Amino acid sequence: MKRQRKPWLNSEDRQQIWRRWSEGESLSEIARGLQRDVSSIHRVVSQHGGIVPRARSRSTRVLALREREEISRGLSAGESIRQIAQRLQRAASTISREVQRNGGVLK
Repeated sequence: MKRQRKPWLNSEDRQQIWRRWSEGESLSEIARGLQRDVSSIHRVVSQHGGIVPRARSRSTRVLALREREEISRGLSAGESIRQIAQRLQRAASTISREVQRNGGVLK
């Protein structure tokens, strides 16, 4: 009986692949454990040269969700972009770009 293919590897699967790979399991053992084809496991491992990739993290330059909410509240309250930028300790151009990217100021 042929195994059904699963559409993609989610982040939990990828973490498990790297954990098992670090513990010394072979690609075929990992594939059997995850009920996947060896080729899909090989693709994940070979993309990084067999070295566990660093955990991803957002740049500090990117606006956080909390800051985006503050921008929205400030605009709703009628504050200027400069006032919002000063309160968030960000450049006014950063706030302006964020506002323009999301549809501009509603009047």
